[in-house]
Amino acid sequence: MKELAADGIPVTVTCRVLKLSRQPYYRWLRDAVTAADWVEAERANALFDAHRDDPEFGYRFLADEAEAAGQPMSGRTAWRICSANQWWSSFGKKRGKNGKKPGPPVHDDLVERDFTADTPDQVWLTDITEHWTDEGKLYLCAIKDACSGRIVGYSIDSRMKSRLAVTALDNAVARREDDVSGCIVHSDRGSQFRSRKFVSALNRHGLVGSIESHWV
Repeated sequence: MKELAADGIPVTVTCRVLKLSRQPYYRWLRDAVTAADWVEAERANALFDAHRDDPEFGYRFLADEAEAAGQPMSGRTAWRICSANQWWSSFGKKRGKNGKKPGPPVHDDLVERDFTADTPDQVWLTDITEHWTDEGKLYLCAIKDACSGRIVGYSIDSRMKSRLAVTALDNAVARREDDVSGCIVHSDRGSQFRSRKFVSALNRHGLVGSIESHWV
């Protein structure tokens, strides 16, 4: 509207053509969104996306994820935005009696603790374990075929995030020669297996998600 007004076209005419009211436009002129506001909003969106994918991450890890998504910021800025929106790590929430707090399941429990299968690629079981090395802690996500008991896919990373589970799933599918669509992939209720990225990977490969109904 500013450009059109500079060319001599009245705001009234522009609003009529665009079917807009003049009052909101003038209110916006008086209190326009600044460049700093846009930057803040983009940073908040990046932090929120990272938090939604990995709710167990604290603000420092979320800041790393935001930077990888093209929104770099200091740790203090990330803390301020996360604090204002109450995006806390799930590790900081009140825990259950056994020290863990299960997240909501995103799939039904199709296995019901029967960890067997009659044919290969009928049921895959997956979990994440941590291992100490001379270079620090590493996390291993392995996928086991319930029929053969063999590891059909895995991934290793220094962070226990959704990408760890997604990479293991992609690795398992790539290593199998036959079509694995319809295979049930069963996990516990860890946030990595409930993440949007992992669910999308299941759908992309035509796999069926299953999550433990009881937190053990």
